[in-house]
Order: sequence, then structure tokens, then C-alpha cells
Amino acid sequence: MIDKLVVVAIGGNSLITDPSNPEIDRQWEAVRETCRHIADMIADGWQVVITHGNGPQVGYILNRAEVAKREADIHDVPLDLVVADTQGSIGYMLQQALDNSLRRVGMNHTVATIITQMRVDPEDPAFDHPDKPIGGFMTEEEARAATEQGWHMVEDAGRGWRRVVASPKPLVINEINAIQAMVLAGYIVIVCGGGGVPVVRNEVGSLRGVDAVIDKDRASSLLAQTLRADLLLISTGVEKVCLHFNSPDEYALDVMTLQEAHRYLDEGHFARGSMFPKIEAAVDFVHNGGPRAIITNPANLARALHHETGTRIIPGG
Repeated sequence: MIDKLVVVAIGGNSLITDPSNPEIDRQWEAVRETCRHIADMIADGWQVVITHGNGPQVGYILNRAEVAKREADIHDVPLDLVVADTQGSIGYMLQQALDNSLRRVGMNHTVATIITQMRVDPEDPAFDHPDKPIGGFMTEEEARAATEQGWHMVEDAGRGWRRVVASPKPLVINEINAIQAMVLAGYIVIVCGGGGVPVVRNEVGSLRGVDAVIDKDRASSLLAQTLRADLLLISTGVEKVCLHFNSPDEYALDVMTLQEAHRYLDEGHFARGSMFPKIEAAVDFVHNGGPRAIITNPANLARALHHETGTRIIPGG
């Protein structure tokens, strides 16, 4: 039997501590720091399953592809392959860094990454209303040309034009049987990277990738529910969830009940592109039977488990 199973959801942005300096060496530093704290959790007796975001990393790959296409006759990179690429690269970094961190504390565990496909409904309304920005900024002229090749473009807060894609709801983790088997066997697995590669079944039952991205926190909540985890731990860029964030009335929360979390979401306290999906995922996990969820930053993962910091989302009103 597995005691104290936790799904740790690492934000892609939390692995890039300074967006103006996103060099690989700096990403390695952030990955290694995060894994040191996860190793402390494992040493404390937690069975860990890791998920991660990939938003900035997907953007960098798409930017490189756009530059390369202008300079040479190089093909486009399909979005499903970009997500799979980042599952491999970020998974590699996490499994190497975590293996090293575990050895430093005298533990020997096998850490493995599973390239994960996430099945979605081909009739999901999100496909008719793409709203998830990806890639770099373009001029209006570039955006017009991109529209002619079938991309959906939106103007982004006066900073330029960006491509938007659908973000459908995750329904089924295609590799869940393999994930469960490896967890039960005691392996530390890294799965559902970037929310998973979105796929649908066609009319003959074959899987096919789709031009979309899945919210990492939604996928992590589904994974935690499916594995019946004891805890969903969302690692992000702030130590605690705050009301009135970045205002003179900012107030950090130690605990939120489900009822309070619903009220704060309805009152618009959390930005759609940052904290909102994390609160929504935590609420979904706890509402569907999860004992609790915690939101904090990488440096405080271990402390949050002991209720010393972070924001806990718990049942009740």
C-alpha cells in the first residue's frame, strides 16, 4: 500500500525565475532547486508524482521555428509535437536533478518520465473559441499573413499580436494504467507535462494529435483524482495565494475552504492567466473527494507540508 501520495504540479514559469534571462543554465538552476525540495518531501515519507507546465518553453520553440522559417525553407512544427518535445526535455531535466538530489540525502529511487497523451472531446466548445495565447508577438502585418495560413490571432494588451489556440478540458489520461503500475511499484514518475499532449480518437478509433494546449493545473487535478492522491501540491511563483494581489490591500491567505474559494473566484480576485486556473484545479480536486490542496512556491514545498506556509484549500464552508 502507498502512504501519503502527493501530486506535485510544477509551473513552467517557476522554472524560469528571470524571464529576461531564460538561458538553459538558469533553467537548470531552478530545476535543481525545485528538486532539492522535492527530495526533502520524499525523504519525509511522501510518494511523489510530478507534473509540470511548459508555457514559456513552448513559446521559445515556436519563436525559433518562426525565425528559422523566415531564414530558410524549414517546415512548421505541429503544436502536439512541441508539447511532446517539452515533455521530454523538461522531464529529462527533472529526472536527472531529482536523482542527484535523492542520492545526496542517501536515497536511491528510479525516476522516469512518461510521454503522456490526454484525450479530449473533439466537440469541446473550446475548439470553436480559441483563447490560449502561445508563441511570440507579431506585428499586425505578420498577424494578417498568419491568419491567411489558418492561425487564429488576437491583439494582446497593446504589445502586439499573438496566436491563440484551443484549451479543451482534459477527460482521460491515455497512459493512466502505466502510470498507476509504476506508482504502485514505487517509481517516481513525471507525467502529464504541459497538461499532456491533447489527442482525440477519430471515426475509426485511432488517436490523433490536435492543435491545442491543455491547462497543466486542470490535468494535474484530474491525475490526482484518478490516483486518489492524498494531496495536490501546486508549485507556482508566490509563497501564498493573495486577495487584492499587487495592491495596497493585498492579503495573504493561509487557508481557504471550498465555500470561500468559490466566493473569491466569483468575486474576480484571481487573474485568468495566472492564479485562477490553480484555484480552480485545487477546488476541483477537493470537491471531488481530495483531502486538501496546497499552493506555494518551490522554496517552500517542504514547509507547506507542515502547515508552516503556503495556502491550503480544504473541504467545508
